[in-house]
Amino acid sequence: MSRLGNLGHRLHRGEVSYDFVGKRKLWYGVSIVITLVAIIGLAVNGLNKGIEFSGGAVFTTPKTSVSTGDAQTKTQNVISGHHDVIAQKLGTGGLRIQVSGIDGTTADKVKQDLAKELNVDPNAISPQVVGPSWGQEISQKAELGLVIFMVLVVLYLAVAFEWRMAISALVALVHDLTITIGVYAIVGFEVTPGTVIGLLTILGYSLYDTVVVFDGLKESTKGITSQTRFTYSELANRSLNQTLVRSINTTVVALLPVAALLFVGGGLLGAGMLNDIALALFVGLAAGAYSSIFIATPLVASLKERTPEMRALAKRVKAKRAAAEAKGESEEPQDAVPADADDEPVEAAATATVGGQRRQPTARSRGRGRPSGKRR
Repeated sequence: MSRLGNLGHRLHRGEVSYDFVGKRKLWYGVSIVITLVAIIGLAVNGLNKGIEFSGGAVFTTPKTSVSTGDAQTKTQNVISGHHDVIAQKLGTGGLRIQVSGIDGTTADKVKQDLAKELNVDPNAISPQVVGPSWGQEISQKAELGLVIFMVLVVLYLAVAFEWRMAISALVALVHDLTITIGVYAIVGFEVTPGTVIGLLTILGYSLYDTVVVFDGLKESTKGITSQTRFTYSELANRSLNQTLVRSINTTVVALLPVAALLFVGGGLLGAGMLNDIALALFVGLAAGAYSSIFIATPLVASLKERTPEMRALAKRVKAKRAAAEAKGESEEPQDAVPADADDEPVEAAATATVGGQRRQPTARSRGRGRPSGKRR
């Protein structure tokens, strides 16, 4: 078995664990700082909207030896007024020159002048003119789709789990979107319809990891108030550790093809719709993996620990451990799941590490039906 597989097995059995939930204030602080940086970057730089949103024209040229810098300078020379010009090299050897804020009539003149500057056939240049109204329509539909998605997610999680989990998942999704948009603003990535598609797609990936952890948490906390050995936060942390390697594997497997689209496809084939989608997916998947581990479950535990039932349970657990410590007994939490109506949880079949020593679970029927005394 590989080291990662062995680690996942030990995490699932409770032999090793990391206290994600117990250090939730640290993760909250890190997330707040990252979110503030993203918001400041968005407020200062704004989004670099493509011509699909601002309006303009795109000129695709045949193969040429002209560099992107020279092409951008030559294009600025043939247009009048202030227009943003972006030149990109395509995998075919041609150029993709984007000019904002020009209409169809101006685009025809720019095409002829640009052909002379680049020394190519004017008929070989393919212009594409886009009006700003189309981009506004796309933006409105994307916003409507996002709102509908968020409402459906909250309703589903509130019915399938509970409203606290629904709120936590919603906070994680907003966290992912904010970071992704902030990265676009800080780095200056161009926002295109492909970017919008990517942003909507990452919500599903982020929600998947969160729901997997919530499902395990729901099962492990059944009958939690009928025992006095574990608090809600301890069981939440246990569920998170059990699915930790699975979440990491899922994210890595998802990032590999996205990285291929972003670095290989973008580098060899040039800019395009797939490259725009891959940019949003790559940033969003990384943020989604972080939020599902460090935000969603710790936030559920914070909300749940505020309820009267969980507060009373925490007091009982603390009192029982204090009494056991006074007697010199160990009441450290072990890998267990609460029973439905019994005060003692069902012991895990695996051994648990307590106080630095490996400890085997004690069977209740030990010694029953066994012969006693010395052998004859």
